[in-house]
Amino acid sequence: MVREDGKRNFALREESGEESVFSGNTPRQAALKAARRLEPADSEDGADRVPLELREKGTDKVHIYEGWAWEEEAPENKPDWMPEVITEANVSKEGIEHLDE
Repeated sequence: MVREDGKRNFALREESGEESVFSGNTPRQAALKAARRLEPADSEDGADRVPLELREKGTDKVHIYEGWAWEEEAPENKPDWMPEVITEANVSKEGIEHLDE
């Protein structure tokens, strides 16, 4: 279901049964937001890849991604408010499933 501003809402299904909602123009944008909340590794190569299932609200689609996060030094031209070490993330789409209701 698309909001007035063009963004869609996606619910991340946690193992505990709780759902966190992320919004974005695309499922990948929401998945990147969710991946940034993962425990970051010291480097991208050493990051654990975690499955992310994002249910698109208002539809029967579940977007499946593999996400990982790592810490990196902030760029030299960073704004004053930005910390010295930032969390970067990446995702890889694994597919789409449709819920049976």
